[in-house]
Amino acid sequence: MSSTIFYFDIKHAIEVHDWIIKKSGGLCGNREIHLLESALEHIQHDLYYPTIEEKLKHLIIAVNKFHPFNDGNKRSSLVLGAYFLEINGYDYCIKRFMYHMEEIVVWLAEGKINDKLLLEILVSIINEDELSESTKMKIIEAVWQIN
Repeated sequence: MSSTIFYFDIKHAIEVHDWIIKKSGGLCGNREIHLLESALEHIQHDLYYPTIEEKLKHLIIAVNKFHPFNDGNKRSSLVLGAYFLEINGYDYCIKRFMYHMEEIVVWLAEGKINDKLLLEILVSIINEDELSESTKMKIIEAVWQIN
């Protein structure tokens, strides 16, 4: 992939969220939008987020867990994550991303998936044809709270 990473702004994030709500239903409006705006700015700092996977992880967490919108935060985290991959030339894994992340964003919101496991999942989605058996087992253990 190119070493140049492309980003989107808060205006685009709000437009995408509003489109999602219009298409799938839910409560319109913003709640803690400044938290998402801050995250969109912070992921641009390579010192803190040196890889595309780490930038993507923080973006997903910011939308999913910080609740910048009144409703649709899980849906928006999924779609904005896919868009971030698309604008950065990772088209080859977007279908896989959408397939695997649909449940992951729910479990992330429920607190079953932590940021370390989320990063591992994203690395696997981007760099492998299928989630590794090790990653699958960690997901099962996290979701079913098996220790």
